[in-house]
Amino acid sequence: MSQYDALFQPLKINQLTIRNRIVSTAHAEVYATDGGMTTERYIGYYEEKAKGGCGLCICGGSSPVSIDSPQSWWSSVNVSTDRIIPHFQKLSEAVHRHGGRIMIQITHMGRRSRWDGEHWPNLMSPSGIREPVHRATCKTIEEEEIQRIISDFARAAGRVKAGGLDGIELSAVHQHLIDQFWSPRVNKRTDDWGGSFENRMRFGLEVIKAVRAEVGPDFVVGMRICGDEFHPDGLTHDDMKQIAAYYDSTGMVDYFGVVGSGCDTHNTLANVIPNMSYPPEPFLHLAAGIKEVVSVPVIHAQNIKDPNQAQRILEAGYVDFVGMTRAHIADPHFIAKIKMDQVDQIRQCVGANYCIDRQYMGLDVLCIQNAATSREYLGLPHIIEKTTGTRRKVVVVGGGPGGMEAARVAAERGHEVILFEQSAALGGQINIAAKAPQREQIAGITRWFVLELNRLGIDLRLNTAANADMIRELQPDVCILATGGRPFVEQNPEWGAADGLVVSSWDILNGNVAPGKNVLVYDTICEFSGLSVADYLAAKGALVEIVTDDIKPGIGIGGTTFPTYYRSLYEKEVVMTPDLMLEKVYREDQQLVAVLENEYTGVREERVVDQVVIENGIRPDEALYYELKAESLNQGQIDNETLFAAQPQPILNQPANGMILWRLGDCVSQRNTHAAIYDALRLCKDL
Repeated sequence: MSQYDALFQPLKINQLTIRNRIVSTAHAEVYATDGGMTTERYIGYYEEKAKGGCGLCICGGSSPVSIDSPQSWWSSVNVSTDRIIPHFQKLSEAVHRHGGRIMIQITHMGRRSRWDGEHWPNLMSPSGIREPVHRATCKTIEEEEIQRIISDFARAAGRVKAGGLDGIELSAVHQHLIDQFWSPRVNKRTDDWGGSFENRMRFGLEVIKAVRAEVGPDFVVGMRICGDEFHPDGLTHDDMKQIAAYYDSTGMVDYFGVVGSGCDTHNTLANVIPNMSYPPEPFLHLAAGIKEVVSVPVIHAQNIKDPNQAQRILEAGYVDFVGMTRAHIADPHFIAKIKMDQVDQIRQCVGANYCIDRQYMGLDVLCIQNAATSREYLGLPHIIEKTTGTRRKVVVVGGGPGGMEAARVAAERGHEVILFEQSAALGGQINIAAKAPQREQIAGITRWFVLELNRLGIDLRLNTAANADMIRELQPDVCILATGGRPFVEQNPEWGAADGLVVSSWDILNGNVAPGKNVLVYDTICEFSGLSVADYLAAKGALVEIVTDDIKPGIGIGGTTFPTYYRSLYEKEVVMTPDLMLEKVYREDQQLVAVLENEYTGVREERVVDQVVIENGIRPDEALYYELKAESLNQGQIDNETLFAAQPQPILNQPANGMILWRLGDCVSQRNTHAAIYDALRLCKDL
């Protein structure tokens, strides 16, 4: 652990001692329910991080202080009511019992929200200028409303303190109301709240003064700010240094959290939570610049994923605390594993942004590779305990994410595990995805599983396509099929798959088929695979048009990820065409003709190309399942009531006089990596 000494140096913020330099920074979890109360799920999520050693958790990203700052879209924590106080008390007690510290980010969103949710309020901003990402119109805030919201901030801070939390973070980032007043881009006022620097700073200053008067001098009050808005007419890094120094000089701000980029447009939003296409810590220089001009600790969190990064950043003195939020979503025991010299066992974030993209769809935050995260309250474990029951022989067929998780969990439980994989390497479709531009780091999911399966000593049989006789000969107690599927290119016979007129995205990404020069990509799924293959083809020099029958290519990809694809595709001059269905492909001389039909008008168009690539999802590989189903104890069935409740399958309580058969992942139906891992965990944790 000595090589990570910088991580474990305690440091004070105001009078609060933080046991190490690692922070889980504020994000909207989308777990608060019953009008924005912190639930058992919410508490379990943060307690697990504290249990795992995280020094400071800042919860409740974008938690509203006022009833007219909507929280229902994000299921944010509602700090505008005294109802929250006993909930905070339970939360703070849970974190404190493990030696952690817990704070919350409070805000008024101003224009950055939606008006068509809870209460249907009129949104407001300094000058009534709408925010593009949420497509929300707003009114110009009035003097009386300004004074009322300042008071709302103070009352909310008092509730946080009464609830036993350790501090608050004022959100002045991402174009919330405080920094809306700062920015001449959206503040066009000519009264005391706009125009000059001092006037634009006035709202934030009055909020801080009111909050400090409410909570006293020793309670932690921090501020999260942007280091540079990255807009031609926005706040620059020099502007933000001036702003940070101004508030620091008041002596009322105890720390600054600094991130790079504004996020009131789709393109800038992608910068704020950098996905795997970004380099490590791309905006560290902005936080370091703010640290130069302030006298209090600085926290920075953007694309910092491993302890070596964190150690280097802290040793160099760029910042005082390193935020590793997605790292703790992937593995809340991140710090504990460093302490126990188990760095290789850390499930490292790969930057898939499944977590934050779900949040921007109004869905609960989940990790693509760790199904236990936020499901602690259901009893889904991060640390798998050995069984106290019968030791079973478990055969797993298929080494994709679902099969690898099933093998890992069963082995952790102490069972004898044999894993068959027909190819030369584990990983399944992850290996295909990792071949696309911008997606290489997703291979980290497989790397972790390989390390774990080697550590656990499973019987791994690569280059082996298991058949029914092989499985029968082994006489397993449990057989888990995770055999995946194949590209579904034959759905429409008129596409000509049987005659070799079209190829799949797998064919291209795996290198089985060389890229054409003039290529039509037809994507019915509108998630990563279609955009990935279009980007891959264009990078190889092809002229590419991606066509979909949906409303736009990539519509199923979340808000922090599709902009990075669009940047790349526009740069490579890929044509993106919505609303057209591929009716037919036929050959004409040496060319292919793709017949497309507009869904709304019925008008047909033709494209003359030399290659047609189809992305139409997965057809399950079910042959082995149906060959074994009749001879299994449970007829291959999974009890959904117990599965969904994360309880043991009833069949496990019956006498072991035969084989239990389960299947999961794409060999049932196409879903995604998280779904396969989730099913594997909740099925196998009770073996």
